[in-house]
Amino acid sequence: MSEAKSFNPAPILKTLPGGPGVYRMFDDRGTVIYVGKARNLKRRVSSYFQKGAHNAKTQALVGQVADLQVTVTHTEAEALILENNLIKEHRPRYNVLLRDDKSYPYIYLSTQQDFPRLSFHRGQRSGEGRYFGPFPSAGAVRATLNHLQKVFPVRQCRDSFYRHRSRPCLQHQIGRCTAPCVGLIDKADYAKDVRHVEMFLAGQSNEVIDELVGRMEAAAEALDFELAARLRDRIANLRRIQERQYVAGARGDVDVIACALRENLACVQVFVIRDGQNLGNQTFFPRAPADTPAEEILPAFIAHHYLGQETPAELLVSHELPDSDLLEEALGHDAGHRVHISARLRGERRRWMEMAQRNAEHALSARMDSEAIMERRFEDLQQALALDQMPERIECFDISHTQGEATVASCVVVGREGPIKDDYRRFNIEGVTAGDDYAAMRQALERRYRRVKEGEGTPPDVLLIDGGAGQLRQAEDVLESLQIEDVLAVGISKGPRRRPGEEVLTIAGRTGTTRLAPESPALHLLQQARDEAHRFAITGHRSQRGKSRTRSSLEEIPGLGPKRRAALMKQFGGLKGIKRAGVEDLSRVPGISAVLAEQIHAHLNS
Repeated sequence: MSEAKSFNPAPILKTLPGGPGVYRMFDDRGTVIYVGKARNLKRRVSSYFQKGAHNAKTQALVGQVADLQVTVTHTEAEALILENNLIKEHRPRYNVLLRDDKSYPYIYLSTQQDFPRLSFHRGQRSGEGRYFGPFPSAGAVRATLNHLQKVFPVRQCRDSFYRHRSRPCLQHQIGRCTAPCVGLIDKADYAKDVRHVEMFLAGQSNEVIDELVGRMEAAAEALDFELAARLRDRIANLRRIQERQYVAGARGDVDVIACALRENLACVQVFVIRDGQNLGNQTFFPRAPADTPAEEILPAFIAHHYLGQETPAELLVSHELPDSDLLEEALGHDAGHRVHISARLRGERRRWMEMAQRNAEHALSARMDSEAIMERRFEDLQQALALDQMPERIECFDISHTQGEATVASCVVVGREGPIKDDYRRFNIEGVTAGDDYAAMRQALERRYRRVKEGEGTPPDVLLIDGGAGQLRQAEDVLESLQIEDVLAVGISKGPRRRPGEEVLTIAGRTGTTRLAPESPALHLLQQARDEAHRFAITGHRSQRGKSRTRSSLEEIPGLGPKRRAALMKQFGGLKGIKRAGVEDLSRVPGISAVLAEQIHAHLNS
């Protein structure tokens, strides 16, 4: 192929060494457009400028090169690490890029306290206490914390909430905390639960069960049947958790990594297995130039994803990697232990890979449906709300009623694949003052998120409330009382002129309000969720109001059974028509006598 017109590579190629290193290609504006590594710099870089067959990606790349720089390293492994760092720094357009470079989340146990706390943690692990993980996603941490709270009643509330309690909270009432905040458990008994949590998270669940079985038998022999029953239930819950998380044949720490490609889109699925437990999976969509094969995407992904992070002892990959020995050397040097990469799999491990590959294909199909618009909206929302990572799930609540009658709350869910209608919920509000939107919102939120705490459903990353500061405060109070963390509550209200595009955002924990530009993709996403919640609430309210009015008006009339009510509704087209009808008109309906017609007319027009 022809060389770039504005760039003569000959002087640079003459000076290149034959050893390992990293090369950077620049365009005419001085922007890094590609970073690569080489075992032999002279041979590798020269190959770009030789006449011959090149694929379309390489032709486009070389056609834009205006300058070239190299960095010589001692070993190829050093070149791989430097290449990875430069890609993260410059994000060149012709490299395989991974958008989300956040660290894995962990479970944190504050062992330095008299009554330690379990909590979600992401970021630097510099504080006192123990860190367990890493987990593949925030959802995996939440699920594990929820399971643990059912079995080991160790507190998960914030220290500020814990220090200011004067009576036990809801968690104690539903049996998920022993209320150390008000002295309902002594330090020694609490320490036993903490030790069992540590053992379980360290992969010693069988040892925990053995200890609990011993304590249960001792309690039964001492005729303390109440304690024995509690221990029996705890053992049963532990065994259920094992059934959900155990991976047959697993030994040590393993990550299963599968790559799927379709129409220039790439999906990488990572299943995380630690100490025989499947901690869940995480989906990535690396940005790569068109026609980049999986054999190139996977090494770039692995280097980008694992270097600088904790790496398991073994990585199972879906495709043979050309430089797997180099990757193993670099990852092992970075992790401080040997890392083995395997692509030829048999038996159980092959089934794990098939599972990961199916998940990758499924995620890719879902992504392709509406990935372009929704991806831009969620990326913009992450920036607008200053979130650590791109949100996966938004839940929006709205209240609908007519002067306090038939109040209905709606909950709609929007994910990166669009509306998740199977997760939509309605709540018929009862027992609150008519027209009290704050109390109605609080009841709906408590009913929804109490179920989440009990293991039903998935908590959102963003909780959107149709309303201002008052409605938002209800959400904050409910999340705090239920000790649901890592959920950002946001209120959305219409501006002074109540025009679309002038919405005002009130964000929990932040002062003031925020306005997004009318053309903002993030605002469009929030408007979509808000409008869908409004529609869903109104539909439910109208249905409930119709049933309520029909029931209250007609069912209270003695002698007017279901068949006669149906005949009246059919004859007159609804309750309004029945009200307008006279006694003679009513009596013409089959089954309605003159006496009953008078009773109906009197009841409806009293």
